Amino acid sequence: MPLSMTAFARTQTRHDWGTLSWEIRSINHRYLETNFRLPDTLRGLEMPLREQTRKFVQRGKIDSVLRVEFDNTSSEPGVNVELAQKYIAAGEAIAQLIATPAPIYPLDILDKPGVMTDDTIDPNELQAATKELYQHTLEQLVEARAREGNKLADFIRQRLTEATHHVRTVRKNMPELMAAQRQKLINKLAEFNGQLDNERLEQELVYIAQKADVDEELDRLEIHISEINRVLKNNKPMGRRLDFLLQELNREANTLSSKSFASSTTGAAVEIKVLIEQMREQIQNLE
Repeated sequence: MPLSMTAFARTQTRHDWGTLSWEIRSINHRYLETNFRLPDTLRGLEMPLREQTRKFVQRGKIDSVLRVEFDNTSSEPGVNVELAQKYIAAGEAIAQLIATPAPIYPLDILDKPGVMTDDTIDPNELQAATKELYQHTLEQLVEARAREGNKLADFIRQRLTEATHHVRTVRKNMPELMAAQRQKLINKLAEFNGQLDNERLEQELVYIAQKADVDEELDRLEIHISEINRVLKNNKPMGRRLDFLLQELNREANTLSSKSFASSTTGAAVEIKVLIEQMREQIQNLE
């Protein structure tokens, strides 16, 4: 199942003490990169949350934001006096190094991490609720990535179908084009009025025909197209593999164009390359 690296999920839950809400944004990235914005009291959850994320996501830049809103009626905040005294002492020590230090305001001390406390809320309960809600949000993110991934896969399959049509058209027309090219060369060489050796002439015609033969390129184009379709059915991360297959597809399209001696074949090769570029833009978003 293809997964897009671009998605968004948001969840919210209420408790006796207030509200928890998670927002997760995912965009394409070469590797997995996770960033968290957490309240200072929950900073210790960052590493467990990173491990939790890796179970759901293999690639992408993941930005997760947690908001905690406590009900004013459900609890009365307290003050960690001991910690506040440490902040004040540190501030006074710094003030001695400054010629005209600014005064220390009490409200500034209250804004420092850990000074304001809430004894009515069990920290373990808050952490458990945070991790549980994050799990639900990750599940929603994966669902969103799957929906977007399926749309991208449909887009890619449509382009593969068009590319297959061009390949089959070139293969169907190739015998007629080769015969016309051979006759054209014979007619042109006939102007020499028999001055050329027939055996040497036949050898040259065989050499030109071999040089213009694109059966091998057409076979490889069909093989790569078939492989891309197969990879799109996998349940594993596929972005890097698809990107490699597109490089190989583009290589064969370039060779087909370089060997072309007819405008129809050149046009088909150009159309295939356009389709490849369209697919490449979308594959950049697949995990």
